[in-house]
Amino acid sequence: MSQSKKPVLTRRTLLGGATAAGVGAAFGSVLPAHADAGGASRPKAIGQGRIDAVAARLARGLIALREEIHRHPEAAGEERRTAALVAARLRAAGLSVRRGVGGTGVVGVLDGALPGRTVAYRADMDAVPPDDQIEGGPEVAHCCGHDLHTAIGVGVAQVLARLRDRLSGRLVFFFQPGEEALTGARAMIDAGVLEWTRPEEIHALHCGPFPVGRLAVTPGVGLPGLDRPTIAVPGPDAAERARRLAAEINGLGTVAFPETHADYERVVRELETPDGPLARFILTNARTGEPDAAGRGTVEVAYRCWPEERYVEVRRQIGRVAAAYEGARVDFSADPFPAMVCPEQDARALNRHLRGAFGPGATTELHAAFPFNGEDFALFLDRMPGTFTFLGVRRPGADITTCYPHFGGFDPDLRAIGVGVRAMSGWLAERLRG
Repeated sequence: MSQSKKPVLTRRTLLGGATAAGVGAAFGSVLPAHADAGGASRPKAIGQGRIDAVAARLARGLIALREEIHRHPEAAGEERRTAALVAARLRAAGLSVRRGVGGTGVVGVLDGALPGRTVAYRADMDAVPPDDQIEGGPEVAHCCGHDLHTAIGVGVAQVLARLRDRLSGRLVFFFQPGEEALTGARAMIDAGVLEWTRPEEIHALHCGPFPVGRLAVTPGVGLPGLDRPTIAVPGPDAAERARRLAAEINGLGTVAFPETHADYERVVRELETPDGPLARFILTNARTGEPDAAGRGTVEVAYRCWPEERYVEVRRQIGRVAAAYEGARVDFSADPFPAMVCPEQDARALNRHLRGAFGPGATTELHAAFPFNGEDFALFLDRMPGTFTFLGVRRPGADITTCYPHFGGFDPDLRAIGVGVRAMSGWLAERLRG
């Protein structure tokens, strides 16, 4: 994975070689309308009711956009058709647009009528390759919801462009490639997008296995990172020793990959449980690889942990296990990919905003991280505050496989598009006010 062109001051420090972190009628039944808010000493607020009215007029077009993207999924780094669709709609809405940022990335800039803060919003565009699908097929497919994310990002830009006379400041929209490969955010950052747009904060959402109309906020949590050490095991019985070592490393895990649909349901419940089983975890996947050029056995390890300070602890545990195998050498040459940790203060502010706009039942709070997924939005949150919110896409009575990302049968309730547009438009307009 590429590195930044120059050092960037972030909230992270290096500890023992491991990085650580201290809408309208079509949608009215799932997210209620809200009356316009009054003015204040700050720039006058855009009432949620006005945002809802604009979003309602755009609803059909946004669903059609999602369907078009869904029919033509593009893998990480190949999002040219999707990028062209996004760029055309942003330009039509009056945004300044730049394409080819970090490969196939698109950046749209919307200036309000008055000067003010700069706030960013990120939407990811790529589809899921076959190897990363659960019970999926042989083709690249939009089974993680990025087609919805893209349509929602376009919708937010369109709504706020129509209300730009009430906006103070600048909104920048990052339509990011390569999230599934954990390469797109780095590529856009390396291309200098943060230097020439200079946002003060950044926000995003992601489809999640929650009821349609509900948004899950993530104060102090997020998604784990990923560490991938390798171990070389010498000796005439190297292959067998490597198999035993892999089994011992897998024994360090405290959580296992779900095997049944009921297991996935349990994971969702545990995410919403304070101090529950997922408050701290290690997820390990160690397996033997091909012998190296010297005939040594190899163990390839991929693990996630939470909280991310545990990288240091887990590396030491792996080192101690490997030390029992004479001559084994552990390679921790690369830092772990960082966890996405959402600032607590910002997430709680978002929660208050959403409940004020849509009622107390509009949100749920997550107290733990999904153990099985990562996000390169982490690299943006590493550099500035912001929020990452899960958007409920589960149809009433639908099986967990229809709303849990990466299942081949992923079939989200498309009313969620309007929910996301309305919620994020109101939130970004509020953040521009400071």
